[in-house]
Amino acid sequence: MHTPIQIEETYITLGQFLKHANVISSGGMAKPFLEQFDVYVDGELENRRGKKLYNGSVIDIPEVGSFVVESLTQEDA
Repeated sequence: MHTPIQIEETYITLGQFLKHANVISSGGMAKPFLEQFDVYVDGELENRRGKKLYNGSVIDIPEVGSFVVESLTQEDA
């Protein structure tokens, strides 16, 4: 089961997402976190903190958990 993470924008970057989901405590921790941990976006290994995540994107971090982005914005990406 994926933990839903709601955003108010059309998309969020992976670095912003990690902070928003309380995986990291500050945005500056995103790069070191992505270097140390495997992070999968929609099943693909991802290490770019600027990767855009949209409504329905699934983020799996084996040591942390599984999340799904839920955008409250009705716009299409």
